[in-house]
Amino acid sequence: MKAISQKKPAKDQREKGVLLGLVELYLDTGKPIGSNTLRENGFDYLSSATIRNYFAKLEESGFLKQQHSSGGRIPTPLAYKLYADMHLNTHALDDKEKQQLKSRLIRESREVASYLQHAAEVVSEATGCAVFLSAPRFDQDFVLDIKLVAVDHNRCLCVVITDFGLVHTEVLYTEKKLSNFSLKRIENYFHWRIKGLDKPTLNEGEEELATRFYNELILRHIVSYTNFSAEDIYKTGFSRLLAYPDFNNASALASGLSLFENPHHLRSLLRECCDAKNLSCWIGEDHSGPSHSCSILAIPYRINQTIVGSLAILGPQRMPYKRLFGLLQAASEYISETLTRSMYKFKITFREPKAEPIDYKQDPINFLLEDKRS
Repeated sequence: MKAISQKKPAKDQREKGVLLGLVELYLDTGKPIGSNTLRENGFDYLSSATIRNYFAKLEESGFLKQQHSSGGRIPTPLAYKLYADMHLNTHALDDKEKQQLKSRLIRESREVASYLQHAAEVVSEATGCAVFLSAPRFDQDFVLDIKLVAVDHNRCLCVVITDFGLVHTEVLYTEKKLSNFSLKRIENYFHWRIKGLDKPTLNEGEEELATRFYNELILRHIVSYTNFSAEDIYKTGFSRLLAYPDFNNASALASGLSLFENPHHLRSLLRECCDAKNLSCWIGEDHSGPSHSCSILAIPYRINQTIVGSLAILGPQRMPYKRLFGLLQAASEYISETLTRSMYKFKITFREPKAEPIDYKQDPINFLLEDKRS
């Protein structure tokens, strides 16, 4: 970050105050700020000429810019970054909003995956931003249901749903065209195997195919469940960005959301936040991805004081940082509290991803194929 001149400390503090005041006012109004406007909003102890002089120096230093020569100034990403850094620990969230957030996020649940998706939706609604969240893999889960949908003559989409609320999809191939009636009977065969319902009546070909499909799906699920080298990612709230003028055209929106098509970069940012162990902020070119018109705010959350993932929001550079810092801080506390309680109450354990193969003798996997609680 470029430093504001250090020659005259008192003057430098006034210059910095002018910059922070301009950013605050621009965040509130969204309109370029002129010297007279700033003077009328808390800077009446400075003359308009002095403010214009500060503006010129700040523009030269890269903190401000003008859209046209006779217009007011607007902040650059460098100014937003300075403003955000100054207010990282200033959590401006009123008690009413905090209580509303708490009422929606404090809810013990065995369906931890569903809860995390719910938490992401709540945060997206509260912030008006897109949300992405990293999570460990939870043990003691089991396959709850399998749905089948025909794709074409030879392929069907299989949706595997677990007790914790995870949803996986697989595409299976068959040489013989399946009717909707056959698919339904094969689906009922899955229910018999998983839930212990009455065995359906299938012809010889259908039973052979149902057995092969079931074995294939379960084996794929076990391999995917037990061997993972990256955190699970939950994403939501893309359409909320349409409310911002910054994303009014398709190219700006596509650029902003392109980050979500790069899981490696998503996880890299979230891990960086976990390593920092605190609220983190990336604005403009702070991160190496293509979404330079955006700001990303992230905070880690915990299970029993152990950091296990991060919650992040993506929005325009012009957004209410102080309020959002407070909202993320509160959301992290409530998510951490809920997951910690749920782990104890429902006797759930969790694992973090490993890059190397798992030694099953040293690190057994608590995986269930069906509900063993009854």
